[in-house]
Amino acid sequence: MLLTGFLAIVFCAAITILLISAVAFVQDKRFFSSAPKEAQALLKPRSRELFHGARAMGWVMMILSALTILGVGVVSIWDGFRNGFTFWQFFMRFVLIFTIYKAYDMIFFDWFLLCKFGFFQHYYPEVSGVYNGRKYGYNLKSQLLKLLVIFPAASALAVWICTLF
Repeated sequence: MLLTGFLAIVFCAAITILLISAVAFVQDKRFFSSAPKEAQALLKPRSRELFHGARAMGWVMMILSALTILGVGVVSIWDGFRNGFTFWQFFMRFVLIFTIYKAYDMIFFDWFLLCKFGFFQHYYPEVSGVYNGRKYGYNLKSQLLKLLVIFPAASALAVWICTLF
């Protein structure tokens, strides 16, 4: 259980690095497909880098983050095999990692970074009007659907695949 908590923290840290690298350094509109349609319509392409080498640095950060996320999956599965996890032990591990991540996403990204701190608006001031006055992010229904339906279903599918081996 301690390893599961640690892996969830590493997963959240990797997602945070992924977000920072995409928003602050790479600044490519394609990475903002989850933003509201009204915000996407206002986004202006960024032709200038934040500083020389920012995009390259951002891509390196994104690749390292993706590898870390993959590593969390590999370690959680490998450790489960090593310890002879049952279906339910694997399922609880995956659901706990996803639940901790989704809670972190909803509280830190949507509420704090987006609504209170204005992180996204700092780099894309043209979308400030879309987010002003919101007490919470823009996609609560989508977030709850992921938390309560999609992540448990994906966890069950992943566990089923793990138990085939």
